[in-house]
Amino acid sequence: MQAKNDIIAQDLANKIRHKIYEPGDFLPSENQLADLYGTSRETIRKALNALLSLGLIQKIRGKGSIVLNLDRYSFPISGVTSFAELNKELGMHATTKVLTLEDRDNLPKQFIEYFPEEESSSGIHLERLRLINGEAEVLDCDYLLNPPIESIPKQVAQASLYQYFEYELGLDISYATKEITVVEVDERIKELLSLSNNLAVLVASRNYLADTTKFQLTLSYHRPDRFKFVDFARRKKIKL
Repeated sequence: MQAKNDIIAQDLANKIRHKIYEPGDFLPSENQLADLYGTSRETIRKALNALLSLGLIQKIRGKGSIVLNLDRYSFPISGVTSFAELNKELGMHATTKVLTLEDRDNLPKQFIEYFPEEESSSGIHLERLRLINGEAEVLDCDYLLNPPIESIPKQVAQASLYQYFEYELGLDISYATKEITVVEVDERIKELLSLSNNLAVLVASRNYLADTTKFQLTLSYHRPDRFKFVDFARRKKIKL
């Protein structure tokens, strides 16, 4: 069952996306939102923190939560979040087309430049095209290492890998390292994403379980004209 704070965050994100709350507007106060949704202030705080991590709002001390200007979809850099989860949070109504799902004895050529240490690793090669309003926006290329991933049903590849990994396989997904660059892509990727030139934003990720086992390598190609990547850095004071 979906948590109440997640339901509230999704509803607020949809209202921001559809300009019910416009850029520069302040959201209702925590007390007002608690009354509106019939829940506690703590639940509202969790929902607002989810919007904050997605770059949809900024909290201003003494004033509340202001809606940020969003002319493109925002993808948080620091979190370990699946596209399916972002799709739900941001209300993008995206669909997924599975292009490749195959077992391999070694790493596909396109991955070797970014993950040379896994060149001889067996795993599952998965490519998925993400479409928003019928237009291709993201190409996600994953290599799921075996072990711990032994198989992926096609219906899972079409939906959410992380739901399957966490709730069916019982894996404890914990952290990731990410490298973000602008790269020149081949003609296939250019055509898939309908790029005006051969440049795309690439997020290369190594994803790990809580016991430090590496389980997923990802090359995620994004259209640079449609997406922005956001993060929030908090200063931690250290007395020298």
